[in-house]
Amino acid sequence: MDGWDLQRRIHARRVADEVPDSCLLLEHEPVYTAGKRTAASDRPFGDPGAPVIDVDRGGKITWHGPGQLTGYPIVKLREPMDVVAYVRALEEAMIRTCAEFGVTAVRVAGRSGAWIPGDPDRKVGAIGARVARGVTMHGLALNCDCDLSWYDRIVPCGIRDAGTTTLSAETGRLISVAEVTPVLERHLAEALGYRTWHRGADLEALAGQANRPGTAVAAR
Repeated sequence: MDGWDLQRRIHARRVADEVPDSCLLLEHEPVYTAGKRTAASDRPFGDPGAPVIDVDRGGKITWHGPGQLTGYPIVKLREPMDVVAYVRALEEAMIRTCAEFGVTAVRVAGRSGAWIPGDPDRKVGAIGARVARGVTMHGLALNCDCDLSWYDRIVPCGIRDAGTTTLSAETGRLISVAEVTPVLERHLAEALGYRTWHRGADLEALAGQANRPGTAVAAR
């Protein structure tokens, strides 16, 4: 909830042109977030062991937690607005990041995110975005070394005929969020077309509030 509140504060300031395009990079405590298209049959039955929060992004239900790098770009889309191109840029950033760790990820027609092809296909990176007043919220989640058993309690993204995976599972070695973060930062900035960017941990200037834990990347 703190992360979502932080997004909304920065989003409002970006709409008002008070701050530059930014991206929050977070590692959450375990939580399930249910997008607007989540069906009752996709939700966990009984006690899932983590809160289930209904959020205002697109897509269906997914999990966030330790071992997963979650990125929330808060950017003003250029005119003419092309939301599909924006989603493709998020996918490209994750695909390029996976490649740097020796993992070949691809797009799958009709399904957003970054996928490892196989039988079944395995999702390593998910996307769930929202655009309000021309500015994006929510974004992407890349599995680094998370516990995949959390996904067994839901139908991830409403997809029943595919699996989930992590960079660590695909390579057979530990690949941590800390190791992936600077790589994703670089590829995300490149994929979104920024010439320069800087990293900072002081969120007060962006959100106009007391500091919260996390990393913010501002780009131009």
